[in-house]
Amino acid sequence: MPANLTPDYLEAERSYREAQSPAAKIAALEKMLATLPKHKGTEKLQADLKRRLSQARKESQKKGAHHAAPFYHIPKEGAGQVALTGPPNSGKSQLLARLTNAQPEVADYPFTTRLPAAGMMRYENVPIQLIDLPAVSRDYLEPWLPQAIRYADLSVLVADVNDPDVLGGIECTLELFEEKRLRPPELLAGNKIDLPGGEENFAALAELYANRMRAVPVSAATGRNLDGFGRALFDALRLVRVYTKAPGKKVDFAAPFILRRGQTVEDAARMVHKDFAEHLRFARLFHAAGGRDGLMVERGHVLQDGDILEFHI
Repeated sequence: MPANLTPDYLEAERSYREAQSPAAKIAALEKMLATLPKHKGTEKLQADLKRRLSQARKESQKKGAHHAAPFYHIPKEGAGQVALTGPPNSGKSQLLARLTNAQPEVADYPFTTRLPAAGMMRYENVPIQLIDLPAVSRDYLEPWLPQAIRYADLSVLVADVNDPDVLGGIECTLELFEEKRLRPPELLAGNKIDLPGGEENFAALAELYANRMRAVPVSAATGRNLDGFGRALFDALRLVRVYTKAPGKKVDFAAPFILRRGQTVEDAARMVHKDFAEHLRFARLFHAAGGRDGLMVERGHVLQDGDILEFHI
């Protein structure tokens, strides 16, 4: 049986041959093993890769070399990192491509995504990082996938509302989350609502899972309700935008400070500069819509989305 090695595997193999350090060799071998097609024809190659990886790790420990971050570890950027999970062919990659500048492989066959792909979307003036991950399935689960989901700030279960086995795919995903002791997905993105019957199917799913996840209808193909999806991510990440102004000056609404719900004036001051937090006497609170502008607040005041602060030290 032919191995049918993928371009991702061949690229990782080339990186392995060119690696100059133990850490680089380990990272390349991990990627080779992750992208190698898993079938009977590659069993010997899988065993050889595992043997080489084990040997490389032992040599690295003997030499006291620094360990490189795993290939699936994507550093967090923006206001939060969101993992897109779900069953095969749910449209995760297309959703990432529609919302960001990323160009993941999009195809109508299952398990197209073998490696994590990252992109930055913007909800209004807030950058949110999306990570497209391999599909969740009982047939095959990437061994590193749970750790990638665990590292993210939030996970979204993307499902094709028109899939005849959509319930089976959702339940399989939720069961694996429970087995791996992962935080359950907070959002259910019902994709492909633009197709005939999509809205009715989504409504049924939203009602069925109302007590477990917030459901949001989307169409990655047409762009329908992507702004609503962005708002749902903003809410689920518990984000708060805070703006600052100097006395007598206008507010720059293009660059907010991003905090989490429950954070205070002191937290915002510390984000601006540590000296602000240390020497802050009080702040004046303003609102974009007006009303009670200039209210004096102390450092422990809990902030709301859209608050404008004028610091006094």
